[in-house]
Amino acid sequence: MSNHLYDTLIAAHAGTAKTFLKRDGAADLSFDAFLGLAARLAHALVAQGLTPGDRVVVQAAKSVEMVALYAATVQAGGVFLPLNTAYTRDEVAYFVGDAEPRIVVADGASEAELAGIAGGVGATLLTLNADGSGSLTADLAARPARFDTVARGPGDLAGLLYTSGTTGRSKGAMLSHENLASNARTLVQHWRITEDDTLIHALPIFHTHGLFVALNTTLAAGATVHFMPAFDLDAIIAALPRATLLMGVPTFYTRLLGDARLTRELTAGMRLFISGSAPLLAETHVAFTARTGHHILERYGMTETNMITSNPYAGERRPGTVGQPLPGVEVRLTEAETGAEVARDAVGMIEVRGPNVFQGYWQMPDKTAAELRDNGFFITGDLGQVSADGYLSIVGRAKDLIITGGFNVYPKEIEDVLNEIAGVTESAVFGVPHADFGEAIIAAVVPDPAATLDPEALSQAVEEKLARFKHPRRYEIIEELPRNTMGKVQKTALRERFKAG
Repeated sequence: MSNHLYDTLIAAHAGTAKTFLKRDGAADLSFDAFLGLAARLAHALVAQGLTPGDRVVVQAAKSVEMVALYAATVQAGGVFLPLNTAYTRDEVAYFVGDAEPRIVVADGASEAELAGIAGGVGATLLTLNADGSGSLTADLAARPARFDTVARGPGDLAGLLYTSGTTGRSKGAMLSHENLASNARTLVQHWRITEDDTLIHALPIFHTHGLFVALNTTLAAGATVHFMPAFDLDAIIAALPRATLLMGVPTFYTRLLGDARLTRELTAGMRLFISGSAPLLAETHVAFTARTGHHILERYGMTETNMITSNPYAGERRPGTVGQPLPGVEVRLTEAETGAEVARDAVGMIEVRGPNVFQGYWQMPDKTAAELRDNGFFITGDLGQVSADGYLSIVGRAKDLIITGGFNVYPKEIEDVLNEIAGVTESAVFGVPHADFGEAIIAAVVPDPAATLDPEALSQAVEEKLARFKHPRRYEIIEELPRNTMGKVQKTALRERFKAG
């Protein structure tokens, strides 16, 4: 029967002996063997009562079995809901209580802690460990390697991903079969991914980047995945000569640049390096090109939209920008208050419309109405600026906009100046409450390991390039910026840390 996403990504690989997943220290898994594993897991899910539209919550270590569980959930007509492994018991309790899943899958070490949470919503709790063992997989060998795929259409839900919830409750973004399928098709074409590619996969798979971008595109193209549990510098270095693609976050590239083994010779066989999930510093882009000859391709996306823009495959990959809208995707910049489009070169709220845009927030109609316009445009909350030739630059989040003394200050403008100063590795600029100005500008600056930074020298450098109202009132020298698991700087944590200084 027709199952839109399964048919787009997986069905055609039945009987294919080509390697899909390769792992260090373990046997390769062919496409056909992967489909067999997914089918057995689909039988296991149905045996536990899964019906079309039911949610499957998964908080487990990255494993081949978890990838197959994603495919199985789609094939069985369920909705896949992966959770960050760092979430606490209370956080998991909120997600499970909100999503009301039929099945919860967790690491065996969490079984006792989560049993009451799953039971509270009538869900079955199954275990899946990093080595593939657990109650979910205990009797897979006895189950059939074929499964009659459940019919699901383009508009049916395939994924439910919760946003980070930095302001208020986390929201569950409802992603349809076509939301995911359309983005996979577009990215395969735009990035020219083929069955001849081998992707180094060191990302987590509880997130859009590692799951829906990396795995969906390689499945759609029939490419091979070098599957790694996590980022390991030595493992990446060893894999590069036998790979063609790497999808990573900016910290992947800064860590690679910190190793003398990264050379043109090492990366000679690579076709494409892609970066996302957090802003890539222009200096990292330039340094990587100087070292390897490769221009990193930076793109932009969100949980609610999948990928929105990308620098071109053939054409200028411009440092400091996230490229142009993907085919079939519309991007506009608007005034936050009125929704009117801003003038060319002006900063505005990024809004996006296309087949990639989600269906709304799970059980939050008011939030959906506030952020998803009647005309289909989603209000991203990001502020951007478009060049004359259509390249989008992300200025920052609307909530990160600093209003000081009646002036709007965009943190990235100050960060760009600071990051160019000798001895500065990176910086984060944010606002804290101020009795006179509303907000005061603070700059947290991370020095190079061998450098000693003088706040006065930083101040002088900024004063030479920016208007007075943009000058930080304090410079805090810190060892590292707080980040989440995908490498995004957590300015909320910085505001809390330095608000009383």
